[in-house]
Amino acid sequence: MAGSTLAGVKRALRSLVILVPTRDWVLNHVVCRIPHASPRMAAYALLGVDFEDHRTGVIMLGSHVYRARALSIGRNCSIGRYVQLDARGKGIRIGKNVNIGSYSRFTPGKHVIDDPDFKSQSGSITIEDRAWIAEGAIVVGNITIGEGAVVAAGAVVTKDVDPYMVVAGVPARPIRERPRDLKYELDWRPNWS
Repeated sequence: MAGSTLAGVKRALRSLVILVPTRDWVLNHVVCRIPHASPRMAAYALLGVDFEDHRTGVIMLGSHVYRARALSIGRNCSIGRYVQLDARGKGIRIGKNVNIGSYSRFTPGKHVIDDPDFKSQSGSITIEDRAWIAEGAIVVGNITIGEGAVVAAGAVVTKDVDPYMVVAGVPARPIRERPRDLKYELDWRPNWS
């Protein structure tokens, strides 16, 4: 009798779990729509994003975060609207004073197209201090974008980007270097964004 009661309780609990939304669902359907930056950033921190200080910088409205506990963001970062931060591989680490343009996508995992079983590979993405990822850029695979580097709008990054290098194109290729005496602090944070 006790065994059947316990089995019934376990079945009921499994049924309830199906009704509870996942952390990713809450982040991408509730948190990303909080209209004011301060409570939105606090909610991201509460749900697992590792901020150096969630009171600085901003993840703007409509951006999606997958696997929040594998996402680390430094001070004074500006992450535009509708950015996808998919940390499901081995995570994403964003340094200080990084500017990420709207509609950009970051995916550290990918499939091996020549593998007969279409296996996946996971890596990590590291974006070092004062890098600028312009609007609509895509970063895929196990990538490091160096300090002060610039990824041009619409570029697709499939290889590491050296510090202070400007890359553009599909796939992204170096086009020139950026000055190395960068001192700016991205302390811009609109409240309603």
